[in-house]
Amino acid sequence: MVSHIHLPQLESTHQDVSHSHSHQPQFEPNHYSNRKERGTFCKEHYSKGMAEKDDVQIPRVKLGSQGLEISKLGFGCMGLTGAYNSPVSDEDGISILKDAFNKGITFFDTADLYGTGANEILVGKALKQLPRERIQLATKFGIVKFEPTRIIVNGNPEYARACCEASLKRLGVDYIDLYYQHRVDTSVLIEDTMSELKKLVEEGKINYIGLSEASPDTIRRAHAVHPITAVQIEWSLWTRDVEEEIIPLCRELGIGIVPYSPLGHGFFAGKAIVENLPANSLLVTHPRFRAENLEKNSKIYNRLENLAKKHQCSLSQLALAWLLQQGDGVVPIPGTTKIKNLVENIGSLKVKLTEEELQEIAAAVPVEEVAGDRTYESMSNVTWRFANTPPKGSKASN
Repeated sequence: MVSHIHLPQLESTHQDVSHSHSHQPQFEPNHYSNRKERGTFCKEHYSKGMAEKDDVQIPRVKLGSQGLEISKLGFGCMGLTGAYNSPVSDEDGISILKDAFNKGITFFDTADLYGTGANEILVGKALKQLPRERIQLATKFGIVKFEPTRIIVNGNPEYARACCEASLKRLGVDYIDLYYQHRVDTSVLIEDTMSELKKLVEEGKINYIGLSEASPDTIRRAHAVHPITAVQIEWSLWTRDVEEEIIPLCRELGIGIVPYSPLGHGFFAGKAIVENLPANSLLVTHPRFRAENLEKNSKIYNRLENLAKKHQCSLSQLALAWLLQQGDGVVPIPGTTKIKNLVENIGSLKVKLTEEELQEIAAAVPVEEVAGDRTYESMSNVTWRFANTPPKGSKASN
C-alpha cells in the first residue's frame, strides 16, 4: 500500500468522494478479448543456512472459497518503483520478479497507483518473460490522488471499469486474476461498485474480486453481490486491530486474508534500527518511525530479536512465520528490492511454531506499547474503521 501524500499523484479529473464521479481516468482504456484463463539477512543469520538455502518448497494454498490457488507467500511489487526506497531499474525489477517466481512465488501484487502506473508496466514487462498461466496477478483501483489531509478515492462503476481496462493495457494482459478495490469510496453504494466488478468477471477481464481496508459491513454487503475472494488489510505483529472483527468475519464468509506490510513497513527487518532510512523514504514521516516513537518501539525490536535467536532465525523470519501460521487462508505479501531479502523471507516458511510459541511472540508486542499510529494522518479517512458506504436503498452523493 502506498502511504504518503508525497507520492506522484494520478493526475486526473476525478472528483472528490463527496462530489460527482462521472469523469474517466487519465490512462486511456484499451479493449481486450473475453478470454478467461485460470492457471492454475537480516544482517546476521542465526540459522544454519536457513535463509541462504534455495530448497524451501513454498506450499500452494486456496485463497478464499472461489477456487483461486496461489503460493503461500506472495510478493508485494510496490517498492520496485519507489516509496520506501529509490526505484530500481527495469532490469533489476524484472530480475527480482523472475527470481521470486523461480523460487516458487507465483502471487504478485501491484496497483494502478504505484509509480503512477509505472509499477504495472514493470510487472507487465516481467510477465512477458514468465509463463502467464502459472502466475496469479493481483492489482487494484480506487485511489485517485493524495491531498494534504486525506486521500481521494473513487468507487464509481464507470471509473472501476475504465481503471480495469487501463490496467490490462499497462500490464499487457487480457485478464487479471484478482482485482481489488484499493480503498472504499464512502459516497458510493458498495453494491453499485460490486455490480460493475461482477460484470468484469462475467466478461473474463477479471477472475476474482477483492477488497482492501473495507469495514465489516462493507465486506458483508459486497460479498452478497458477488463472492469476495480476498480482503487485503494491514496485519503484522505490531498492527493487530483487525483480529477482533475483520479476521473472524473473513473466516466466517470463506474469504482469504492478504496482509500487507507484514514486516511493519520493514521495521521487523531492521529498517531505522540496524540501518538508516533513505532520505527519500516515505517512512521518514511515518508515525511509528518518528524519533520519539522509534526509541520506544526499538524496545519491542530488541525483545523480538531475542526470541528470534531462540528460534534460530532472523527477526524478519520470525515475524513472517508468526503471520504465515495464522491459518492456510493467510497469505502475506512482503516486498523487497534485494534478492538476499527475498531468500530470507522465503526462509520464514521453515520456521515452525507451536501454539504456545505463537502466543509468546504475540505477547512480546503488547499493542498498548506500540508507539505511533499505524498509518499517516492523511490516510486515516480511508482505513477500515471508516469504510462504510451509504445504506442500501439510499441515493449516493452526487
